[in-house]
Amino acid sequence: MGTAIASNLPAFPFIGPDSDPFVPVDAPDLARLDGPVSKVRLPFGGWAWLVTRHADVRQLLRHPGFSSDQYRPGFPVLNPIPPEQKDAAGLFIFMDGDAHSRLRRMLTTEFMIKNIRRLEPLIEETVVDALERMRAAGPGVDLLSAFALPVPSMTICHLLGVPYADHDFFQHHSQVIMDRKSGPEEIGAALGALAGFLAGLIGIKRADPGEDLLSRLVAERVDTGELREDELVSMAMLLLVAGHETTANMIGMSALALLERPELLAALREDPSMAPNMVEELLRYATVVRTGLPRLALEDAEIGGQRIRAGEGVVAMLAMANRDGSVFTGPEEFDPLRQEAHRHMAFGFGLHQCIGQPLARAELRIALVELARRFPTLRSVKTRAEIPTRPLAVTFGLDELPVTW
Repeated sequence: MGTAIASNLPAFPFIGPDSDPFVPVDAPDLARLDGPVSKVRLPFGGWAWLVTRHADVRQLLRHPGFSSDQYRPGFPVLNPIPPEQKDAAGLFIFMDGDAHSRLRRMLTTEFMIKNIRRLEPLIEETVVDALERMRAAGPGVDLLSAFALPVPSMTICHLLGVPYADHDFFQHHSQVIMDRKSGPEEIGAALGALAGFLAGLIGIKRADPGEDLLSRLVAERVDTGELREDELVSMAMLLLVAGHETTANMIGMSALALLERPELLAALREDPSMAPNMVEELLRYATVVRTGLPRLALEDAEIGGQRIRAGEGVVAMLAMANRDGSVFTGPEEFDPLRQEAHRHMAFGFGLHQCIGQPLARAELRIALVELARRFPTLRSVKTRAEIPTRPLAVTFGLDELPVTW
């Protein structure tokens, strides 16, 4: 499609700086779409098919004819890709087939539900410690910096064996990488800094192994020749960045949703068994992956009745699929008792579904239960409309959440 034609299409993404944080797209742009599978203009030129229906997104994400390899010519790029990232051999989320399966398989056991359950006492200790430090700081704190960010940061640090003393370093560089306003040079510098840090840490683990994931991977995969060290560096970087950024944003969004409904915080405090289903509904309602999952068609295919040609880009809009009225009754409403909440696709779908989802669920559940229990009078200082968001981040979230009690 020519540039002139593409310029007439709705621009992607649709999230504006003044958007309601719980509305996945701006209504004027949504109204311009031709249908559930329609063309949109990409931020770095060209166009792609936007897929918005629940069934169509599922079909797309499990179809073997669509690639996740963002380095293929014609791939629908949604974020700037620095040259350095192309050499990051362990970034399996951008791989297909056997290459993807080989690396993902090495982590599958670590994130099995039974193994995450063993971590729950540590997660609870981390949550309680963060909340008590927040209490000590006194009423009038930012819930994001005081609670939402430290909890997943400390958890992933423990899991990987990263000293928490270095969390400011990796949080800063992670945010640069995940910010769509960052240029290729900035992202490249952040990737290089994290890679250097992790390479040094891997050397320490080899000399003095601990009871952590990096130590196990060095001993069981790298030193046996199954995994290259540069692959491990990239895998660790992926886990470090994704392991705290997405969950921190979800804790913040979830807290805001509950603070707007104090009766739900009270109900959760009285009956913590509500938490698992409430977490599923929050994942659906506040889906933080707003920019969707891009794919490249390797062969002709039909998605949602639309013919997609080989070489055309496609973007699966998880947040919009999670508001599909044919699947979720009253999809614009937050209903903690929703029976079909588990059908959401906040973690993606198919072979590339988020490997860390059991950990994220555990962190969210424990964080919200303890927040409700320990701060019964917690309230937001600002209204929903007054709270600044991060619309250009790869994972959507709040910029701050001032609270008092």
